[in-house]
Amino acid sequence: MQRAHNFSAGPAILPIQVLEETAQAVLNYNNLGMSIMEMSHRSKEYDAVFIETQLDGLKVMGLSPDEYDVLFLGGGASTQFLMIAYNFLKSKADYINTGIWAKKAIKEAKWVGGDVKVVASSEDTKFNYIPKNVQFSPDADYVHITTNNTVEGTWYPSIPDTGSVPLIGDLSSEFLSREMDYSKFDLIYAGAQKNIGPAGVTMVVIKKSLMERWTGKAPTMLDYKIHLENGSMYNTPPCLPVYVINRVFKWILNQGGLPAVEATNKKKGYLLYDYLDANSDFYIPQVKTKEDRSLMNVCWNLTSEELESKFCAEAKKRYNMTNLKGHRSVGGIRASIYNACPIESVEALITYMGEFMKENK
Repeated sequence: MQRAHNFSAGPAILPIQVLEETAQAVLNYNNLGMSIMEMSHRSKEYDAVFIETQLDGLKVMGLSPDEYDVLFLGGGASTQFLMIAYNFLKSKADYINTGIWAKKAIKEAKWVGGDVKVVASSEDTKFNYIPKNVQFSPDADYVHITTNNTVEGTWYPSIPDTGSVPLIGDLSSEFLSREMDYSKFDLIYAGAQKNIGPAGVTMVVIKKSLMERWTGKAPTMLDYKIHLENGSMYNTPPCLPVYVINRVFKWILNQGGLPAVEATNKKKGYLLYDYLDANSDFYIPQVKTKEDRSLMNVCWNLTSEELESKFCAEAKKRYNMTNLKGHRSVGGIRASIYNACPIESVEALITYMGEFMKENK
């Protein structure tokens, strides 16, 4: 089968090896005569998959299971916006507004109540940079950041120091794409469909000590304590998506972990950004500050909306390049080049960009 060059922002491309392993597991898992989708989530066979996935996730991040717990929950990262505030917002929380998803997190926290303070924002320039040298409230219940902004194409070049205030991060669209001191976070959440699996499951990593700050005010299905006490199985978890994540973690570990993943991602990202910068009179990068440029979501404009529409249509027609249209809120072009995106797809995109520019400049 000839694979498309898939630049979707999510649900996104997955490693072929993972797809093949999943296809076999969907038909007949471990020669048990049943699909991974047909097994009881409380069976010993599936329990082994679940626990292995939790431990491998921590291993990839360099975190200890003695200090951190892993949950696999439904509802997407959007449910976490509300869940975090319900569980940990007692009086005051600091948020940094760096894009559409950060704004949604802020909105949900305000719905819960308390003093939700936006301590920094890049909305003044349509979110094309990451605020620096932010002053946090020393008495805040937590600080919330969105480390990669899928729509706008920015990410944090480094994780801010919040001192003794717990740091909570939405890592959805860059999760496990680079080396990072994940221990700086007290809670990490990530919708799987960007970089580690299919839609339908959200991975939540919670530092055990954070639960000492638990409010006890959340409804049952939004209560971290209940999900932790039941090992993510208070209700039936998203069984198949968790299995896919299991295989993605093995894929990451087998290639050398995050150092190897980051090296590949840098190679892809720098290749594309260097081409944009060299031809910025035709392909106009949306993020000017180079250190703030996401290596997962690369965004640019052409000189007119008509040319952008033509670019996307011709990419699909000529080379089966899909999902290059930018988010509806910002327009332009967006190439999401997550972990599983092969460098050959980026090289093919650059070749096409050269052809298109020659024909239309």
